Amino acid sequence: MLANVYQHFRKDEHPFIDMVTSWFEQVDNQYAPFVTEFLNPREAFILETLIGKTNDIKYSMYGGFENSERKCAIIYPSYYEPKQEDFGITIYEINYPVKFGSLSHGKILGTLMSTGIKREFIGDIITDGTRWQVFIKESVANYITNQIDKIGAFGVRFEQISYTDVISPTDDWIEEELTVSSLRIDNIISSVYNISRQRAKQVVESKRVKVNWVETERVDYVVDYLDIISVRKLGRIQIMEQQGKTKKDKIRLSIRVLRK
Repeated sequence: MLANVYQHFRKDEHPFIDMVTSWFEQVDNQYAPFVTEFLNPREAFILETLIGKTNDIKYSMYGGFENSERKCAIIYPSYYEPKQEDFGITIYEINYPVKFGSLSHGKILGTLMSTGIKREFIGDIITDGTRWQVFIKESVANYITNQIDKIGAFGVRFEQISYTDVISPTDDWIEEELTVSSLRIDNIISSVYNISRQRAKQVVESKRVKVNWVETERVDYVVDYLDIISVRKLGRIQIMEQQGKTKKDKIRLSIRVLRK
């Protein structure tokens, strides 16, 4: 079966497919639920695609609030009924001296990652313009928050909160339509940010680009459905939908863009 599945995904995604398959086998053999760490949208899509090929195994996803970008999944046998607390997500508000300045998503994530934990243990980092909250896997939450007392120039304190205290995050994503000659990453960046193809190649080769939070230097990297492209100093792009081709054989895309 895997050989047939592999052909629908990029080669760099095959290890994740193997991992998902092992999760299914564990649930099937032990007849008990399995809880994942945080999945990015592309990983969640792959899991959903693969689980459609299994029998008697179900799944639920949750990231701590409605419309979260990163989600944990519970894969479970048909008898099981997952609850919110089963996802193992802890929510923290970051208290900092608001009157002296502001935090940023990048600085918060960078500080969290500096503790040595992997990206999949951290969910969304959200703000309403002033307050900041972060979603962390319960298994590492104390370890992370006890190590951090400063983000950038600000002294900070992490306060654990309940789901009822989650803020309504501001959403600066803009939905756009795009026509491109190919789904190469340099082509997408060039078209979205209105820079030359050569400049886009330089941006990729200078290690300023990540796809689903993994750095890539390949200018010929081909993006796909729900991929999130992060471009340092420019913003983020998410591939939402291919809408067919033009008469000149160009690809019509629906995307979301976050510009800095």
